[in-house]
Formats: sequence, structure tokens, C-alpha cells
Amino acid sequence: MEQFEPDRLSPAQVAAMRRSFRNGRASLSRRSLLRASTGGALAVGGLGTLSACGIPAAGKTEGGVSSDDHSTKEKEVNFSNWTEYMDVDESEKHHPTLDTFTERTGIKVKYTEDINDNVEFFGKIKPQLAAGQDTGRDLICVTDWLAARLIRLGWVQKLDPANLPHAYANLSSQFRSPDWDPGRAYSYVWQGISTVIAFNKKALDGEEVKSISDLLDNPKLKGRVGFLSEMRDSIGMTLLDMGKDPGDFTADDYDAAIARIQKAVDKGQIRRFTGNDYTSDLSSGDFAACIAWAGDVVQLKADSPDIDFIIPDSGYMTSTDNLLVPNKARHKTNAERLIDYYYEPKAAAELAAYINYVCPVDGVKAELAKIDEDAANNPLIIPDKAMAAKSRAFRSLSSKEETEFETKFAKLTGA
Repeated sequence: MEQFEPDRLSPAQVAAMRRSFRNGRASLSRRSLLRASTGGALAVGGLGTLSACGIPAAGKTEGGVSSDDHSTKEKEVNFSNWTEYMDVDESEKHHPTLDTFTERTGIKVKYTEDINDNVEFFGKIKPQLAAGQDTGRDLICVTDWLAARLIRLGWVQKLDPANLPHAYANLSSQFRSPDWDPGRAYSYVWQGISTVIAFNKKALDGEEVKSISDLLDNPKLKGRVGFLSEMRDSIGMTLLDMGKDPGDFTADDYDAAIARIQKAVDKGQIRRFTGNDYTSDLSSGDFAACIAWAGDVVQLKADSPDIDFIIPDSGYMTSTDNLLVPNKARHKTNAERLIDYYYEPKAAAELAAYINYVCPVDGVKAELAKIDEDAANNPLIIPDKAMAAKSRAFRSLSSKEETEFETKFAKLTGA
């Protein structure tokens, strides 16, 4: 096999290739698994403008140090995350940003990649949380719908704004106030995940793709279209195309979106519903166009000039992976300090350069440009204002809706 030469590639490309050699297809697998159902100075004036942005200034909310918090005596924090979701060095034995945090604070991070699936992980921690016991984790990273469930159940702790000055100041407005955690009282974004339309220019053979309607209705694309097996992404993008807001839709709207996709399935327009294995179909040309996750597209574009993406005029879906502190965590304050650290632009830039997802930190672009100018100018990693304005999130679902909607979608996809 021909060796690659890292000095000829950007840091983001080197990171992507390194992940590819480890996994066979890079960190992309992190998203397919969802299918299973303080040292820097605070920006001047930062805290004074927070309340107007939907986030309270430090000291303005309840919450704070739990009676079970041992952070002062025990300089450690236990952090559970997804695989391939943290920067690593060339030896693949160290996480540079975590090492810097420990050097600065004296807090040792026990970092564990033990989240492989939201549903599976919920099943793992549910018995302890339901019994009011310590899960052994101070910080967890889960996708927005599971974060909403944990908050609804009362199984995570309210965060103390006094320990989060950078986070409160630097969180992008795009992510500031989801309906499931208004004002971000319990959670902070680890990374954003944008859903876009990707296409293979060679496979399109001169056809234009600008909307979900093109995917569903253009007969010249018949049998060469891919939709995602993640309900919130495929239905959300379809709702947007229908002029509906995924953040405020009715059951009838949902059924109409199902019917619209079903029509395309029945006439053979959609080749199949996929997890992130659409990447191979797109690269080979079996898919001329498909719904895709932006983190994947960044890496695919680096490998092939034929791959590109479009943001529909109707908008695009954004979901988030979020950091939360479970009830009874022993080191809540230490966990909050770690959250806040990743909202400093330098640390955020180092992380973004490696994993290539949407960075939720304002002010990161200049720092990222020092590492990788292409990544800093990539709207799939640092959305510009125009792109951010088109972003929409899927609204929270009740338990009943979750069951009913997922059942209908499973029937549509043949799952």
C-alpha cells in the first residue's frame, strides 16, 4: 500500500486519514450508531450581554455545587464519550487538549470511549440513575433527544454558571436555547451535526440538485437517491422542503412527510435508507445524491473532487451532541471546568481541526485558521451567518409521539 505523506496534507486531512486507517472508514461510524432508535481571559462585555441571548449571566440561576461534590479534595473527572470524538496525537496514546487541561488545572481526566449507541448507553446508566446512585461518570456526551429525556426525568444536575464563563459567553447563538433545555441550564453542546444534501457530480451527469424535491421527484435520479435511516434527519429535511418547521409541526404534518417519502419509495426513486454507509454509495456513484451528514462530507470532499454538497433554500437540520453531569456525580465542579475549557477558542479549534464536526464556539475561526485555514473557511465546520440562519432543529417529542413516529418511520424504511 502506498504511504501518505502528512506534511503535504492539512491537519484535518491527516486526522481523517489516520482515523480511516484505524477504522476502515474513519470516525464516520459515530453517526450511524444513532439509528438505534479555565485559564483564558473572558471577552470584555461578555457576561453583560448574555441574558439578552437567552442565557443567564453567572449567579442569576439556581444550581451550583452538589452536596455530593468532591471536586476540591479529588482532582479528577470521569468523562464518557463516543469513540473517535476527541483529538489524539501521532502516537494515538494521548489526547493533547485533555493533557493541556490537566497541566493547567491539576485535574486528571479519566477519558472513556464507552458510548457506542444512545439507546444502549441509556440502558447502561438507567438502573443507577433511577435508583439515585452514582453512575461512576461525572460528564457524559449524548445526542439531543436523549439529553432531553434525561432532563425530563430529572436525572442530570443543573449547571453552575459561575463555573462556565467561557461557555456562557462563547456558545454560538445557533445552539443557545433548544426547546428541551431553554437557556442551557443543564447541558452544553459538544459538537453540532448538520444534515445537508450531498452529491456526486460525475454521477449526476449534468443534472442539478438543489432541494429535497429534486431527490424525490426528478425521474432522472430514479434508483440513485439515498435517504437516512435516522428519522429526525430524513423527516426533518422533508418537512422543511414542504414549508413546515421541524421545530413546530403537527402529527398531520408528520404523516404528510411520511406519505411524501413513501410515494418516492413506491416508484423506486429512493435506492435505500442508510446509516453512514451511504458514503461508499456516494463515492462509487451508486448514489447520485443523498441526504448526508456534514462531518462525513468534509472528509469525502478531501478524498474526491466529485463530491460536493448543497444547503437547500428551505433550510437544513442540525442536531447536537451534548455534555451533561449525571445526578450523584462525585466531581461536578471539575466537570463544569472541563466543559468551560472546551469553550475557549484555542481548545475548541484544536478539537475541531481533528474531528471536523460543527464547532459550537464563537470566536474559534481565527484560532482554527492557525491550524488549518481550509477548515476555518469551511461552512460545514464553522457555519457563516447565512448558513446558521438556515439551521433548524427537530422539536422534542413526548413519549407517546416518540413511539408512534418511530413506528411509522420504521414501516416506511422497512426496518
